[in-house]
Amino acid sequence: MLDRTPGDFLKTFDDGDMLARAFRELGVTNDRDWAWDNYEAVVRGLAKILHAHRLLEVGGGRDPLFKADELKALGIELTVNDISQTELDVLPAGYDKGCFDVAGDISAVAHLRDSFDLAFSRMVFEHVADGQRAWSNLYQLLAPGGVALAFVPTLYAFPFVVNKLLPDDVAAKIVKLLYPNRTDDEDPVFPARYSWTYASERKMTPMLKAIGYREVVILPFYGHGYFERVPVLREIHAQFTALARKHDWRTVASYAYIAARK
Repeated sequence: MLDRTPGDFLKTFDDGDMLARAFRELGVTNDRDWAWDNYEAVVRGLAKILHAHRLLEVGGGRDPLFKADELKALGIELTVNDISQTELDVLPAGYDKGCFDVAGDISAVAHLRDSFDLAFSRMVFEHVADGQRAWSNLYQLLAPGGVALAFVPTLYAFPFVVNKLLPDDVAAKIVKLLYPNRTDDEDPVFPARYSWTYASERKMTPMLKAIGYREVVILPFYGHGYFERVPVLREIHAQFTALARKHDWRTVASYAYIAARK
């Protein structure tokens, strides 16, 4: 159990939806620090609630969410996916690996269809060229009743609109200037496409339901750290974020957990 109570935004969901009940139990609140600090606990909690044993981490690469020695204690089998075989080659023993593009042709991993109880990703879906196809591919990979969860930055938060509009090389230079730890060797900056990365159910739910998902829950998170070094903008942003959180202005949310159940 996590350490905070749910925000009012969860009250809008139908009590009959398993996903809504699960996120209430996990105590989600709509603050970006909470989203980052508790993502691992959320995935653990969902796995427990779903009785999920086969998990897929999309875009896990060299840095999966769970350490190999944790998997047995958690009672899960984790397949780590990445588009790059080079990334997967540096993983230690203990993981299954799946090298494929989640937004591309997945016929090479047809044996994995209907396999996973829970598929999850963090800061991946904003980089795929076709978000709708990525969600469709995940639907095929999930077992009946399985859940897909994506943690994404969202449009139309100001930094991500700028990132989308700037040329890829310019955007990468700005990110590396703000975050010197983002090196090409350890934590590379990938081009961002923001295809279907919205915090609005009005935008996301029809697309996901058309694919076949029976439940959709989108949890918005407000605030970001891009103005922390700019005093005046930092204060303005803090006040605006407080208003956006209070009124649940989805259009300007900064991040979201997008969850859908097959």
